[in-house]
Amino acid sequence: MLQTIWTTFRELLFNPTTAAMAASVLRLALIAVVGVAALRLLAFTLHRMEALMIRAKEPAESVPGSTRKRAATLTGVLRTIGRFAVWTILIIIGLDQIGINVAPILAGAGIAGLAIGFGAQNLVRDVISGFFLILEDQVHVGDVAVINGTGGLVEAVTFRTIVLRDLEGVVHIFPNGTINTLANRTKEWSAYVIDMGVAYKEDTDRVVEVMGRVARELRRDPALGPKMLDDIEIFGVDNFADSAVIIKARLRTLPLEQWNVGREYRRRLKKAFDAEGIEIPFPQRAMNLESTKPLEVLVRQAGASG
Repeated sequence: MLQTIWTTFRELLFNPTTAAMAASVLRLALIAVVGVAALRLLAFTLHRMEALMIRAKEPAESVPGSTRKRAATLTGVLRTIGRFAVWTILIIIGLDQIGINVAPILAGAGIAGLAIGFGAQNLVRDVISGFFLILEDQVHVGDVAVINGTGGLVEAVTFRTIVLRDLEGVVHIFPNGTINTLANRTKEWSAYVIDMGVAYKEDTDRVVEVMGRVARELRRDPALGPKMLDDIEIFGVDNFADSAVIIKARLRTLPLEQWNVGREYRRRLKKAFDAEGIEIPFPQRAMNLESTKPLEVLVRQAGASG
């Protein structure tokens, strides 16, 4: 009995078919081990990348939590793509090891991928554009942006679209692949530009002094002062308009605060100009009527024609 069992075991052990099957099983096990190691390495790499992105961008973020959300979105997409690639490679190699011809499978997958690529090329373009838009932190939720000439508050940023809501409440949806121009008005800091017009008779040095004094008083305001990043920048006389001398200035503020600070500054500046007697002109037109004929000649001609 024992002799029979030993003989059967020897035949199975040294049988070429059995040896080939054992070798295939060992190779499949090795492939599985390599695959698990690759997935763990992918997870570790993406985790480190997410931590580095948060560490680099979080101190300067204007919206709390936006950096973590953006980093999690990017690493989530990369994790999905990486896992899909690893499992696809493992399955193809495994099928090849058990004797299945993978060439038709690869050819069919290539044709299917080509067909899907042609059919969904706009979608692929939008997703790729959205990926780099989020990766480069060009815009995020809460910013005020101008996209293709349309401005508004950014309400949503996805890999496919950006959603803006303008001042009238109208929602504009832009596929990422169709964005030709994007201007972010609240990136890191904002500015309120002032073109102040005063009468030609005014002393511009005195006007500049009053503008600076009002800005310094505004910066001491407990509510609006902390929103101003520095003192007002007065660039000087910028233009000679029809009815006024234009003095250009700028207030740098925290993101999204430029309109609140700028409106309050204009209100205080108007009061200061009134108190100082500085004229803010309105458009005027002077007409000079001249004639080479005496008035009585014109009157006689008018009577004769009548």
